[in-house]
Amino acid sequence: MLDCYGCDRKILNDEMFILRFLNELPNALDMHVIKEPFLVPYDYNPDTWDNGGISAVVLIAESHISIHTFPGNGGYMSLDMFSCKEFDVESITELIKRTFKSRLIERNVIMRGTHFPKDKYTVAKLVLKQRKGLKKTLA
Repeated sequence: MLDCYGCDRKILNDEMFILRFLNELPNALDMHVIKEPFLVPYDYNPDTWDNGGISAVVLIAESHISIHTFPGNGGYMSLDMFSCKEFDVESITELIKRTFKSRLIERNVIMRGTHFPKDKYTVAKLVLKQRKGLKKTLA
C-alpha cells in the first residue's frame, strides 16, 4: 500500500494517463491482466472533505491494483497492489514515485496468505487433490 503526497495534480486528473498506467503496471510486475482497468472520475463533494479525483482498479490473475487520486487535496494518491505473487517493492515504489512525481511516499507492506502455495507445481497438486476429493463426494 502506497500513500503518495505532492504528486503532479495534472497527472492525477488525467483519466487516460491513469488507464495507461494501470494497463502497463502489471507487466512491470510480471503479472497478468484478466480484466482491463475500470475507472470512475468523481467531482467535488461539498458534504465531505473530498475535492474530487479518480478511482480506478485493474483485476490481475495475481489479485488487483487500485488507485484513488485526490488532486485537490494536496496532490495525494493512494495505490494498493494486492498480490499473491511476490515482487520487488523497492523498484516499483521508485517507478511510481517517478511516474507520479511524488515528493513523499509512505509504504506499508503486509504479508498476506503466508500459507497459500505460490508456486505453480504446488498449486496444481493441491487443485488436483481437491478435485479428486470432490469427485468422491459427488459419487
